[in-house]
Parts: sequence; C-alpha cells; structure tokens
Amino acid sequence: MSPEIAFCTNCLNPSWNGLFLTRDHLTASYAIIRHNIRTYQSAGVLAVVGGKHSAESELKKFEDSQDSADRHEGWRYFIEKTDQMPGTDPIKATQLRQAELEERELKALRETKTPTFPPPETQK
Repeated sequence: MSPEIAFCTNCLNPSWNGLFLTRDHLTASYAIIRHNIRTYQSAGVLAVVGGKHSAESELKKFEDSQDSADRHEGWRYFIEKTDQMPGTDPIKATQLRQAELEERELKALRETKTPTFPPPETQK
C-alpha cells in the first residue's frame, strides 16, 4: 500500500473528492433544518434524508432555490444527524426533534443542578 493512502477499517467507498465515507455516512439519516441566525428562530425540519452525501446535496438545493431577501433576513439551512427514518413527514419530524431537544435540555438541567450541602459546622 502506498504511503499516500490511509488505511481505514470503517471506510467503505471513496467520495467524489477522494475522502473516504464511513458506513455511518452512507446509512445514517440526516434532518435538514431551517433556522434564522439573527432571531434564533427555527422553522423546523424540511426533510429527512438517508446518507450524508444525499443530505448535503438536498441542502444545496434548498440554498440554491432560496430568495436573496430571505437569506438577507437571516434564514439558513443545516443538516443534523437523526434517528428518524428518511422520508419522515416534515411536520412529524419537527415535533419529534423538538421533543428530543426538550428532553435533552431537561436532562442537562437535572445533571447540572448544584447539590445542596449542609452549612459548614461552626468551630467551637
């Protein structure tokens, strides 16, 4: 094997740019989400797609069809790995994602609560 080729046991296929895609990149699901970078408002999930390359391609389509005024207002798109099945209805996908985010936030709040310690005993 030549020194220019890195060996990767999790890598399956080279992508178009010569990098290797892992099994996860090929089989995982990704949600395409619209959000506003100025107001932090989310417009929810637009699509759930199988495979990272497909998700990036779909994301590019959304960006290419975006009106310049819409972009100027701060609306952007991003992909996020998800456990949802490709083709999930966007409204249902948004509701599931919101429930997951709220559960994660509650868990984080529970874990970061500072424990209550009894006041130190006064020295006699």
